[in-house]
Amino acid sequence: MHELGITQNIVAIVAEHAQQAKVKRVVLEIGQLSAIMPDAIRFCFDICSQGTVLAAAKLEIREIPGLGKCRVCGGEFNLDIHFGVCQCGSREIDVIAGEELKIKEIEVEEICV
Repeated sequence: MHELGITQNIVAIVAEHAQQAKVKRVVLEIGQLSAIMPDAIRFCFDICSQGTVLAAAKLEIREIPGLGKCRVCGGEFNLDIHFGVCQCGSREIDVIAGEELKIKEIEVEEICV
């Protein structure tokens, strides 16, 4: 389960950027072609965030659909797997979306004095 290591890195990165402020919300973008299971990330996040500034943070995951672009005709189309066939019949496809893993937003608690 590589999601545990990925989640540990996400928690470490967010904690570093939060600079000791309590994190309220984290938004991730995970591509559907990335081989990362969002449910496993959710499970691991609860475990990995315990005892950190992310302990009470809400995790939101946005799943990004796979998108391919044909090298022959330039057409773009949805991909469910890394390999596909364009409507023109070409198998020369570039994946242009769906492989990403991004920390898109971090919301921290602001303390007013």
